[in-house]
Amino acid sequence: MEPETNQPLTRQERRELERKQRKNEKELPSQKRKIKRILFWVVSLFIIAGIIYSLVITLKNQKPRPGEAVATQGQEHIAIGAAHIEYNSNPPTSGPHYEGPAKWGVSQTELPDEQLIHNLEHGGVWISYKDIDEATKMELEEITKSGLKIILTPRAKNDIPIALASWGRIQKLQVFDKQAILDFIKANTSKSPEPFAQ
Repeated sequence: MEPETNQPLTRQERRELERKQRKNEKELPSQKRKIKRILFWVVSLFIIAGIIYSLVITLKNQKPRPGEAVATQGQEHIAIGAAHIEYNSNPPTSGPHYEGPAKWGVSQTELPDEQLIHNLEHGGVWISYKDIDEATKMELEEITKSGLKIILTPRAKNDIPIALASWGRIQKLQVFDKQAILDFIKANTSKSPEPFAQ
C-alpha cells in the first residue's frame, strides 16, 4: 500500500473538483424535479382513472327518466297572442312562449300553453288534467302543494285525463297514479335551460 499523501491540489485539480461539485449541485435539484414531475403525472392519472370509473358506474346504474323524450323546439320569447310554430306534443314541452311564467301552485282556470312553457323552461313540472273526478283533482292538488316548482291546471286540449310535462319530456296517464307522478316530478324537476330561475 502506498502511503497517503496530503499534497495540496493543483490549480487544475481544484478547478476540476469545483466543476464536478457544481455539476452535482445542479443535477440534484434536476433529479428532484424529474421525480416530482413523474409523481405528479402518476397521481393525476390515478385521479383521472378514478373519475372515469365513477362516471361509468354512475351512468351504468342510472335509471332512465320517467316519461317520453320530446324533441325541444327552442325557447324563443314571443309577444302575447303572436303566431308561432305548431308544438310537437300535447301538451307542449318546449318552444316559443310568453315572457312571463305563471305562478307556481294550483290554478283553477286554464292558462295559455305559451305561458306554462316558460314554467317548464325554469325547470318546473306542469300537471294538466281533463275530465277527472273531484277526488282525483284533490289528490293532484295535494301533490302540487308539496313541491316548489309544480303547477296544476285544467286543460281542454288534453287528449288524456292526466298529462305531466317538463322541459322536453312528457308522460300521459289514463288514471291517477300517485307514485308515477311523484317519480316524474323527482326525476324531471330542474332539467331545463334555466333550472335556477323562479
